Parts: sequence; C-alpha cells; structure tokens
Amino acid sequence: MAKIMVVDDEAAALRMVLDLCAAAGHEAAGYSRADEALERLEGMAPDLVVADLYLERSQPLGFDLLQRARRISPPAPVILITAFATIGTAVEAMKQGAFDYLEKPFHPDELALRIDRALQLRDTLSENHYLRRQLQLQSKLHPIVGASAAMQRVFRHVQRVADSEATILILGESGTGKELVARALHWQSRRQAAPFVVVDCSAMPEPLLESELFGHRKGAFTGAIHDKKGLFLEADGGTVFLDEVASMSATLQSRLLRVLQEHEIRRVGDNISVPVNVRVVAATNEPLERKVQAGTFREDLYYRLNVIALPLPPLRERREDIPLLVRHFFRSRIRPGQGEPFCVSRRVMAALLAYDWPGNVRELENALERAATLGESNVIQVADLPPALQAVAAQLPEEIGSDPEDSAAGQEPAPIGGSGGLSAAPAPAPAPADSVLPLLRHFLREQEFQHIQRALAVSGGDKEKAAEILGISMATLYRKLVECENAAASGDA
Repeated sequence: MAKIMVVDDEAAALRMVLDLCAAAGHEAAGYSRADEALERLEGMAPDLVVADLYLERSQPLGFDLLQRARRISPPAPVILITAFATIGTAVEAMKQGAFDYLEKPFHPDELALRIDRALQLRDTLSENHYLRRQLQLQSKLHPIVGASAAMQRVFRHVQRVADSEATILILGESGTGKELVARALHWQSRRQAAPFVVVDCSAMPEPLLESELFGHRKGAFTGAIHDKKGLFLEADGGTVFLDEVASMSATLQSRLLRVLQEHEIRRVGDNISVPVNVRVVAATNEPLERKVQAGTFREDLYYRLNVIALPLPPLRERREDIPLLVRHFFRSRIRPGQGEPFCVSRRVMAALLAYDWPGNVRELENALERAATLGESNVIQVADLPPALQAVAAQLPEEIGSDPEDSAAGQEPAPIGGSGGLSAAPAPAPAPADSVLPLLRHFLREQEFQHIQRALAVSGGDKEKAAEILGISMATLYRKLVECENAAASGDA
C-alpha cells in the first residue's frame, strides 16, 4: 500500500484517479488547488504525486509540485497529466525530473500501469537510500570487544541465533552493550538489508510511545495533523529493538503481545489491522520474572519475548577484556588532537582491573574520556581518574608504578563475527575482598602472560608478528617472556 497525492482541478478526473488508486489498494488523498497540495506535501510525505500540469487553466503549477516533491526525503516520483499537451511541455517536464507525462484523455489501465512503474522506482530509490544510510551507520558502529571466555560464549550464541526468526531477549546490566548485540543480531541475519529500528521504551510516556510504535490516523488525537506510519511498519522486513521493555505499560504490553502473536498492528484511531513482518529483539536490565510475580508484567508476553534468552556478562566478570577495551577506546573514539595517542600508566591499569565497574563498559569509556580530557599528557595518570577509581588506586601496592603500561596496548579487538580464532582464558573468579589487593601484581602478571600466549597462538608462534599484534617491541616481548619464565620457575606466579 502506497500513499498517493492526486491533484486536479477537474472534479471528474480527480475522482477517477482516486477510485483507481483505491481499487489498487493504495491510500490516496485528493486536492483541487495547488496551494493546498503544496501546503500538505511535506506533512503527508507521499510515495507518489499524480498532478495536472495546468491547474486553474493558467499557470503550469504542476512544475511547482514537481520541484517540491523532489526535495522531500526520500523524493516522491511525479506523474504529470495535461489536456494541453505539446512536445515542448513534455520535454520540459522530463527535464525537470518528472517520472512520466500523460496526455488527457487517457485509459485508466494506462495510468494504473504508470503508477505501478513509478512506485517500483520509488521503492528502489528508497531501498538504495536506506542501504547507503545503513552502510554509513555500520561504518561508524563500534565492535563488540572481548577475548574473554564469557564474551566468546556470547559471540557464539549470537552467531547461532542471528538467522533465526525467534524473538530474543537480551539480559544484562546497564552499560553491558545490549544494543550493540542487538545490532549484531540484525547485521548477521537475512534481514540485514531491511531497517533496524531502536525504541527506548523508558524514554517516552505511554501515549507518545504507542503512537511511535503503532502509528496513528489523522485526527486520532489532538496534534495528529496527518497520518503516521509507526515504527513497526517503518521496520517492515527488518528488526525492531525494544530497549528497556520492562518499563512498558499494561496497555502497550497487550498491544505488543498481539504483534508477536498475530503479526499485525493497528494504528491509533484506526479500525483496520495491517500485517507486519518484523523480528522483535527486546532487552532489559531488570529481572522480568520478578515483575511477572509482582503482576506488573504479563506472563504470556514474558514467554513470547523470552523464546531465546541471551545474557551479557558484567565487566567485573570479564576483567581480562579491560586492556582490550582501553586500547579500543583510545584508538577509535578517544583521540588526542595531536601528538602521541593516549595510553595509561601501570598503576592506572591496575586500578581499572581492580575496580568493580557498576556502570560496566559505558562507565569505563566515560572514565577514560574524562581522564583524557583532564590529563596533562598522553599518559593517563591516577590523578586524571574519577574519584572512585582514585580511591581504588590509593589501596594498591606501592611497587605498582606510574610508568606507561605498554602491555595495555593489547591485541587489536575484533568485531563480533570476526575470525573467532582467539582462545581466551576464563574470567578470574572473584577473590575475597581481603585477598584481592595483596595478590594484584600476581594477577596482572598472569593476565599479561596469558595475553601474550594468545597473541603467539594467533600468530602461529611468530614472535615478530605477535609483538606487532600486541603493539610492543621485540625486545619488550622477549623481556616479558623471560620474566614470566623466571616467575614460573621461582613459584612467584
């Protein structure tokens, strides 16, 4: 179904075109005056304009509509019709960008054919426009970084379920990267060429969220001055990501359940259901089971959403990924205006590894950005960190120095769906609070050694390539290997 604007000052001709559009299943709006059509054009955003060139028998006002229709995004193709056809006007119409030009009188079947062709062109242009936009967006997306066993499990899970049509519920604390995983599911599915639409269910009041999700008819409520398609229809053929789905009201839960069960939506103020083909990926940082038990979340909707659960580990359970994340943020997102790239001191890295990160990866990125902004050199020091991290650093052993931490450069993080050839050590089990700090240097040495071993495995034992992967010199690599061997021999590991 397409939205078609029809403009003709002859009542009989206008009615004939409107009836033809309705018979083909399209939604058509008719106007007899050019000024009214021009006023409504942008708000309506039609898929096609069919207009008489010589409205009011004087000026070729159809050209004005043509130019305005070409400026909306995406542009609407225009079919111009006139009873005063000449070769000159036909040539001028095509030069100005009209899709087609038709002379009155014409057979309805001929117009129907040209409308079909124009809508096919519009669909192609819209798809190309969307793909260009998505490719630009994809090039700006940040990879999901992690070589830990916990994240490797997430990567494998995503690869297994990405092409499934099942609804997926992503579980994880705030800041763990739920939207990144949802995007990865979409980009690895057969729906990747269709829209990926993000909806933050906690950011809008119920009436606005209902209108955003399902659309509305003109006049459905105060301020509804034109029809709205709704995000489910915008995402037709693609994926809808419902972030913080636990915050949905009971009314919206009921409407979402209908989408999942019947695969159709009904716009606000409409009495007709429209089929929709979308995959729903939902996310929450709250235990939905508790909300079901409390009666604030529908049990039947919970089971519809929780077909496949995908839990994300908090950062404190994958501490070995922190050096990779530090390098990733400094390489791709936090860059100095000039001079050497940012790095962190050994004491800062030790503090980053010891901290529990209640805000997870998002908190880590914010802490690094703050430190890079406030720091006086390219080496991040303890004084540049937020107060909570400074407090952790103050409790570290004195022997952990403030020289640059070259091992933090780490291996170049791979985006999800990459080579998958990295072997990662399991995340360290949390130690009792009174034993973490005295053993921190041993923990750091062990993590460093495991990281070097992973780089050697990836490089097939080629030390020169391993040093390049790690971002350190050959001399540093040999020195660290000797240190690790000596520590293992002496039992100080």
